[in-house]
Amino acid sequence: MPLLPTRLSYALARPLLFGLDAEAAHDATMSALARAHGTPLAWAWCDRRVDDPVTVAGLQFPNRVGLAAGLDKNARCIDALGGLGFGFVEVGTVTPLGQPGNPKPRMFRLPQAQALINRLGFNNDGLDAFIANVQRAKFRQQTGKPMLLGLNIGKNAATPTERATDDYLAGLTGVYPHADYVTINISSPNTQNLRTLQADAALDALLGALAERRAMLAREHASTSADGRTQLRRVPLFVKIAPDLDEAQVAVIAATLKRYADADNAADQLGWGLIATNTTLARDRVQGLPHAEETGGLSGAPLLAASNRVIAQLRQALGPAFPIIGVGGVLTARDALTKIEAGADLVQIYTGLIYQGPALVREAAQAIRDRKA
Repeated sequence: MPLLPTRLSYALARPLLFGLDAEAAHDATMSALARAHGTPLAWAWCDRRVDDPVTVAGLQFPNRVGLAAGLDKNARCIDALGGLGFGFVEVGTVTPLGQPGNPKPRMFRLPQAQALINRLGFNNDGLDAFIANVQRAKFRQQTGKPMLLGLNIGKNAATPTERATDDYLAGLTGVYPHADYVTINISSPNTQNLRTLQADAALDALLGALAERRAMLAREHASTSADGRTQLRRVPLFVKIAPDLDEAQVAVIAATLKRYADADNAADQLGWGLIATNTTLARDRVQGLPHAEETGGLSGAPLLAASNRVIAQLRQALGPAFPIIGVGGVLTARDALTKIEAGADLVQIYTGLIYQGPALVREAAQAIRDRKA
């Protein structure tokens, strides 16, 4: 599918969408994607995927550009989103039980800064509905190299922080058979005290419990090869962290993840990765703009530098082989390249789709593919 119709269709749709409340526009877009997928209307957003395969965390990604979690919290539009040309799509965050999230209004555009603030609060229909939607997706039936799917899990707002591990274990158990990788979201600013799980002892306890559960699930979902050998189903776990960490905090997270990854490697298992970063609480780059003081996480262009700083520090601490997905502030193809240059293996976008439209996916993937040409 040529790029021009994709760009033109979004140029026509954007004024209509920006005339709506930000969350209403989001809901309308997701409903339209769900209804129009598989019909001739899909030409308006579908694009041919850039072929740039890369192996990260033992998985072969068709290209290095993916969709960040948060756009499709209930996994309703996996196939439609895949049609945008992503190499991988991440859906969620899902919690064990459905919950409404925080009171509305809870999403705000800052167009002068190409940014968003949201305080949605893991609003979703719950794990059972999420898994049912994932099972209905047909992308794995495609010929050739299908995109990969990440499933992002979190804890319910009503679950006390000291019981958070229970929610993550429930989420991991539910999504494990259906995921190419699982993301452990401990960095959303919109669930009270969630970010405390990034601290040294809390992170170590959570990862230890997840590692033990994953080993059990790998055996439970094992398959038998043609020669009669047992093949464990090994699913990498990616931990999503915040951009508002200082160097010492990032170093602690890196050391903790490296310790678990080294243990897994010694046991000949696929291990761990990091996603850097979630949204930020900082407002220094949007001061004075309408909605800048709204509570919630800031995403979009103002996040680029902070996210890249964390990526660079992680890469230096973890060495060249540790899987890192870079996300935050990708509004142009050049922004995507800065993630790779900072040390990311893969790049995710979300807010850039809202401001630039689906054409950004192909432009970013092409720029990354052609960077050494």
